[in-house]
Amino acid sequence: MALEITDANFNEVVENSKQPVLLDFWAEWCGPCRMVGPLVEELSKDYAGKAVVGKVNVDTNPEISMKFGIRNIPTILFFKDGKVVDKQVGAVPKATLAAKLDAQLK
Repeated sequence: MALEITDANFNEVVENSKQPVLLDFWAEWCGPCRMVGPLVEELSKDYAGKAVVGKVNVDTNPEISMKFGIRNIPTILFFKDGKVVDKQVGAVPKATLAAKLDAQLK
């Protein structure tokens, strides 16, 4: 299951991670987010032990959303060594997200 990332645990979970991180910025009222959500959950199982997969609810965690300039959701950010290395805006197939995450595992 994808981790719930909040303003409070972001530094600990994302910036200090030794593994690549996929972070899904979403909201309950967002239709495309509901399409991407199950894919993110699948990726969290597929990459268990290899990468951190998390979700940020933009409505309840405004600090992280503002820090990364999230204006459209779903937005998925990919982190390596605590830095954003890739970004995907909008709903895309699981294979697209997996390929971007695979690139960070090399």
